[in-house]
Amino acid sequence: MQMMHVSDFVHGKTQDIIYLDHAATTKVDPEVFEAMVPHLQEEYGNPSSLYGLARRSRIKLEQARETVASFIGADASEIVFTGCGTEADNYVIKGTALAKGEQGRHIITSAIEHHAVLHPCQALEKQGFEVTYLPVDEYGLVSPEQVAEALRDDTILVTIMYANNEVGTIEPIAEIGAICRERGVWFHTDAVQAVGKIPVNVDELNVDMLALSAHKIYGPKGVGALYVRKGVRLPPLIDGGAQEEGRRGGTENVAGIVGLGKAIELLQRRGEEDNRREAALRDRLIAGITESISHCRLTGHPEQRLPNIASFVVQYVEGEGILLSLDMEGICASTGSACTSASLDPSHVLIAMGYSHTLAHGSLRLSVGRENTEEEIERVIELLPPIVQRLREMSPLWADARKRGEVT
Repeated sequence: MQMMHVSDFVHGKTQDIIYLDHAATTKVDPEVFEAMVPHLQEEYGNPSSLYGLARRSRIKLEQARETVASFIGADASEIVFTGCGTEADNYVIKGTALAKGEQGRHIITSAIEHHAVLHPCQALEKQGFEVTYLPVDEYGLVSPEQVAEALRDDTILVTIMYANNEVGTIEPIAEIGAICRERGVWFHTDAVQAVGKIPVNVDELNVDMLALSAHKIYGPKGVGALYVRKGVRLPPLIDGGAQEEGRRGGTENVAGIVGLGKAIELLQRRGEEDNRREAALRDRLIAGITESISHCRLTGHPEQRLPNIASFVVQYVEGEGILLSLDMEGICASTGSACTSASLDPSHVLIAMGYSHTLAHGSLRLSVGRENTEEEIERVIELLPPIVQRLREMSPLWADARKRGEVT
């Protein structure tokens, strides 16, 4: 019997995989990796120091800041590098509470936000803040009119995601931002899924703060960025140094930040072409799966959605069973969001969209990326129907539906 080694798993030598979970994370692009390597070895200077080695690190860090700022239509001074998108969201929500808690203690968000937004909001509720969780329609859309109705004199922040990470629905951020701007309320959007997939310009979106993450766009894990409009003053969430103009203490992750900058450069060069390809693959997945599997429906808005996400609910079957069966075939997918995929609770996003707990447990998300091929998509369309049928034959829900005459 041939022995397997840890390195086989690390380097993916055990089998060829079809990776369809790009909304969870992406592989570091080779050009990004090459840009990072010098800052892990030869160019290891602390950018806060004064000698030449350190100054070279500072130059690269500021070049990355300029690149990120330019990509979203901001000024470099408005970009704060963080450890991830989750930290950026926390910084906005908890920082706003610290900055404006004496003016008001009301925050507005939506019921379908990522937990990076929901959990800090819930934490603030324990401290006496009031949070309004706006409902969404069957497609996962937030209504700008409901945002306007929910605004109060003591509202200090509105935070609505640009695009949903589970179903891919794109929210009317510019309209919501205009309403907040008119009322003088700070507006933040979690754009972690949107950056690189749809146009992101902070002025056109009317946002005061915007979060993004490197590992969703073929950059490294462990680095993100937050746009903070001039005039919006947030106290630091992390104390301990004067880095990031006093906004985030701690020595900067230079290699990671350089990697983020390079990932943005690649988006500038090839993002539109990637998105056209991915949208075609997504559409083929949607058509192939819904046509070949009965009692399976697309979730999210049919048109107003990200180019890379195809999401479904498959009736009479558990999403976890689908994932394990796909994994045995070397296919990586997701049920719900990556941060909660180990949970047995149904997707809070689908529940908010009106799906029953039973249906929500049958969720499946396939998110394509720049390396996926048409052959891979056809392979998934070929393998998924028999997997679903096999799982249904073992499901008491399917048996009960047969007895009721709902299925044959």
